[in-house]
Parts: sequence; structure tokens; C-alpha cells
Amino acid sequence: MSIIAVENLSKIYPVAIKQPGLKGTLNHFFRRTYREIKAVSDVSFHIQPGEMVGFLGANGAGKTTTLKMLTGLIYPSNGRVKVADYTPFKRQHKFLQKISLVMGQKQQLLWDLPALDSLRINAAIYNIPEKIFQQRLHELSEMLSLQSKLTQPVRKLSLGERMKAELLAALLHHPQVLFLDEPTLGLDVNAQVAVRKFLEQYNQRYDATILLTSHYMADITALCDRVLLIHQGSLIYDGSLDGLLERFAPCRQVTVELSQAVPKSELVNYGDIEAIEGQQVKFFVSRENLTTTISRILAQLPVSDLSVNDPPIEEVIGRLFATGQVDN
Repeated sequence: MSIIAVENLSKIYPVAIKQPGLKGTLNHFFRRTYREIKAVSDVSFHIQPGEMVGFLGANGAGKTTTLKMLTGLIYPSNGRVKVADYTPFKRQHKFLQKISLVMGQKQQLLWDLPALDSLRINAAIYNIPEKIFQQRLHELSEMLSLQSKLTQPVRKLSLGERMKAELLAALLHHPQVLFLDEPTLGLDVNAQVAVRKFLEQYNQRYDATILLTSHYMADITALCDRVLLIHQGSLIYDGSLDGLLERFAPCRQVTVELSQAVPKSELVNYGDIEAIEGQQVKFFVSRENLTTTISRILAQLPVSDLSVNDPPIEEVIGRLFATGQVDN
């Protein structure tokens, strides 16, 4: 049974239209007109218990709006949504105990107090007994390598340490479903790796369901086998990362090491040249012509080494969002 079930979910915002000048101001005040902005349009998907799913989209695509509807922060315009068998916008107490939302650009910890004080407040809000609180505090802080930092004021923690403390606070009540919106935003590489490792361990240990949005594709590739891709408010892909490449990257990346230099005018006959660095050439070659092209390269060029790879997932997603071309 799905722990997250979304059917034809939409969110439409009315936006007031105001013309310039005094007349426009008076009309805006007395006879206001509106236009509709579709932030999310007819989105449907199901997520099973224990899944870690990446939620991808450009800025303004509808990711955060969808997360806010899934957590009950905003009311959907149309459609149905169930999370852990609850309707999110009803904001029932038992529902709130089963979920958690972590936003990388927001904080819940009190800035001037030690993180431990905020954690005790959370424990009181969720009615967590002292014995269980201490047990979870020890377990989670150990997983996050945060034991020695909890008594320091939050403002004295590094950005990575603050993010870890935010995760600890969000998971203290052991939610079944964790919504993460850019959890590694602004973190350095080492902190990003630490957060990813923790999320993977938490998922494996507690079978928690995680829906993750991130602009760092390393977060998605490291944690998620399945991705949802939203574009201009509509869900355009739901499947594996490999399937995403198959659909939106019709070319393979062929890297050739040459034993001697070859003029660029000759190299263009073998594919779209991505880069030439010394005697290394990178081509984009369509999948249907791949076998024939590789045979020609081996037969006609002085090749010392050759490799074939899918283009980097970051490049595929970036090109997709930049061009807006979502259909094959």
C-alpha cells in the first residue's frame, strides 16, 4: 500500500493585475482583476514505504509547492493526496507525528541557545518521554557525529553542523515520512557527503520514506534509485535514473584518446564534438548510430584508447531545463 498517494494534484494561485498610473491604482483598489498562475498542474504519483525518491525540477517548476501540499502547509486547488493514510491539509495531530519537513534555507533551532535546548522543546511538543528522548538523542547524534556540538549555541556551529542539528531535530520523533527540500544547500563537499551518508543510514535503519529535492545531482544519484521530474508544474517523468537518461539523453558520450593529432575538420565527421583537450576528443553520438560510428572511429582514426559513457546526469538535466524541451 502506498504511503504517499497523489492523484491529479493541482495548485492555482490568483494574481492581481495592476495597470500603471493613478487610474490603474484606483481600478486595482475598487475593481481588482486577477489572472491565474498554475504552480502545479494535474500531478499524480505513488510512493511505497521505505522508498527514497528524488524530486527534480528547475526553479519555479513546482517542487516546493508540491512539498507544501504534501505536508499540509497549503491547500490544493484540485486533486487528492494521502500521506500515511491522512489528508495533509487537515493537519491532524497524529499526521504531524508521522512526517517531518526539512528545508535547507529555513531553520527551526533557536539561534542563541544550544541545540540541545531546542531539541528538548521538540521532545516536549511531541510528548517524547525523557528515557526515549535520551535514547534517540544519543543514537541520532552518534550517527551524525554531533555529540560534542549540542551544548554550543547554534550561532557558533558551522553551516554543516547546523544542518546536521536541524536533521536531528526533525527526526527526533521518528517520522515515517521525511520531506527534504535542498538539505545540502550551501554546504561544502565534506558536509554534503556526511548528510548523504546519514540519510542513507537512517533510511536503512528505520525504513523511513524520503522524498528529496536538491539542485546537487550528487545527492540524487547517491541516494535515489527513482526520480520524479516536474517541469512547469507538470510531472513529465517518473522512473529510474537510467530510464531518465534513455528518455532525455538520446546521445552517448564517446571519449577517444588519439596517438597523434587529427584536424578538427576530420573529427566532425564522427559526431558532435563536445571538447578537444590535447589528443583527447569527446563526441556526442546518437544511440542508434553508436555501433556504426565506433567502428568507423576505430578503423579510420589513430585510436589508443576509447570509452563510451552516458553523459553526466547533471548535464542532461541542465540542458533539459535550459531548453524546455521535454518531449522526444
